[in-house]
Amino acid sequence: MPESQATSRVSDYVLTFSCPDQPAIVHAVATFLVDHGCNVVESQQFGDREAGTFFMRVQFEPVNGTEFDLAGLRRDFADVAGPLHMSWRLLAAAERARVLIMVSKYGHCLNDLLFRANSGWLNIDVVAVVSNHPDLAVLADNYDVPFHHIPVTADTKATAEATLLELVADLRVDLVVLARYMQVLTTDLCKQLEGRAINIHHSMLPSFKGGRPYQQAYRRGVKLVGATAHYVTSDLDEGPIIEQEMARVDHSMTAQEITALGRDNECLALARAVRWHTENRVLLDNGRTVVLH
Repeated sequence: MPESQATSRVSDYVLTFSCPDQPAIVHAVATFLVDHGCNVVESQQFGDREAGTFFMRVQFEPVNGTEFDLAGLRRDFADVAGPLHMSWRLLAAAERARVLIMVSKYGHCLNDLLFRANSGWLNIDVVAVVSNHPDLAVLADNYDVPFHHIPVTADTKATAEATLLELVADLRVDLVVLARYMQVLTTDLCKQLEGRAINIHHSMLPSFKGGRPYQQAYRRGVKLVGATAHYVTSDLDEGPIIEQEMARVDHSMTAQEITALGRDNECLALARAVRWHTENRVLLDNGRTVVLH
């Protein structure tokens, strides 16, 4: 998989932005960084010629003992961003995203994310696990992560989603990850979590809808299985795609082996999507994503 080109240090900062494509954008950003005593350690850019939009991510560090006041740095950059009509973010690279993971009964993606967070591969703090079933409480306990059982029925869905939003607010959650959470979110909840919720599902849709999709794929003799990680929108499973993973299947594989392969795909695709989002590498481009890694 593509990895980031630079190793983040405590002193690093990350600037990401998109704006109408025009001359001298890179020059303006470079001049700002030089004038503020910064050294670029990583830079990626992309110009969407069809849409006329320019995207950029710059990771930089202070030099010669410069100390930054982040709020002041943002104020100064606003003078650059305004005339160029930028949509932008400027963050400390070491800042850890506060993540809430939602899950039902399948624990493979949850286990993978908790392990990667614990090992440092993901620069996140998992502040809570939320489930509509109690089954995976023990897994969250193994990593000392608070577990919240919020049952969902047709009659209690509105109350359950209100409880979830209270948790998101109280815990100052930056990102919600649906790690095989088998409940459809309402349009209102999707809007409230817009741009900060990621879902994972098998990427054989719409061919194999409903339960046991890998068994369905086995019966049809598919030759590829995959997984898609995307932002959550009110259009079910159709949000902007961040990452996909796939693997080949042959006739000798059992339904159980195909299922295991599919779940591996789900773990990989979701972990990469979470990493790239929390490293501020993902920008939206008219219903699709630009991933600057």
